[in-house]
Amino acid sequence: MMDDKRVKMRGKPQRIVATIEARMTSSRLPGKMMLPASERPMIEHVIRRVKQIRYVDEVVLATTGNKGDDCLVSEADRLGISWFRGSEKDVMMRVIGAAESADSDVVVEISGDCPVLDPLLVEQNILMYVHNPCDYAAYKHGLSPPAGTGDSQVFSLDALRRAAEMTQAPPDREHPTRFIQRNPDVFSLLYIVGSLDLHWPELHLLLDTKSDYELLKRIIEHFGDSNPFFGCRDVVNLLRTKPQWLDF
Repeated sequence: MMDDKRVKMRGKPQRIVATIEARMTSSRLPGKMMLPASERPMIEHVIRRVKQIRYVDEVVLATTGNKGDDCLVSEADRLGISWFRGSEKDVMMRVIGAAESADSDVVVEISGDCPVLDPLLVEQNILMYVHNPCDYAAYKHGLSPPAGTGDSQVFSLDALRRAAEMTQAPPDREHPTRFIQRNPDVFSLLYIVGSLDLHWPELHLLLDTKSDYELLKRIIEHFGDSNPFFGCRDVVNLLRTKPQWLDF
C-alpha cells in the first residue's frame, strides 16, 4: 500500500482509497467475517490482501454502528487500517462516509466477502480507470475472473455523490453503484474483460454460505504461510487438479 503518494490522473494528483464493506449480520452465514482459516478470521484475510494493492493511499473498513460489528472495528485497529461506521441498510452513504473520512478522490470498493481477492486483478482495474476518461470501471459481468478474485469497482467519489443525490430507491441505496451502472447516459462506464485462461463463470469464491466457507478455508489452508497472497491463477490451477473440492 502506498504511503499517501497521490497518483497523477488526468493532469492532477488523485487520492485513491479502498473501502471494505463488512458486517457481522448475514442471513445465510451469520458471523462469517470472523470465521477462521489458517488461524486468522476471514476479515483479516480480506484486509491483508487489500493492503497489498498498489496505488492505494489508504484502506478504510466501512462497517455499521451495530454493537455486533465492534469486533470488526477491533480487527481494523489491530491490522492498522482506518474504519468508518455508518448505516447498515444505506450502504451507498456508508461508502461515501468512509471515502470522505479518508479524503478520497477515487474509491476502490471491495466487499468483505472476498477473502481470496487477487490484488493484481484489482490493480489492473485501477490502472484502467486511471488511464481512461470514465466515472466508473469494473470487470465485465460474465467475462470477469472467477467471482471473489477480482471483484472491485473503481469510481470517483464525486460520481457516487451525484448518484446519491439522484436516487432514494432502496435497491440503489443498498448496492452503492447500482444507479451508476444503470445510467450510462449520465455516467461514463468502462468494463474490462478478464483473461480468457482464467475464465470460469461457474466458480464461486465469495463467502456467502457454509459450503463457500468450507471451500475457501480449504484453499487458504492449502497455500498456508508459504504463499499467503496466492493469486487467481494459483486458485484456478489448484481447483482444476482437485475438482472434488467443488462437490458439495
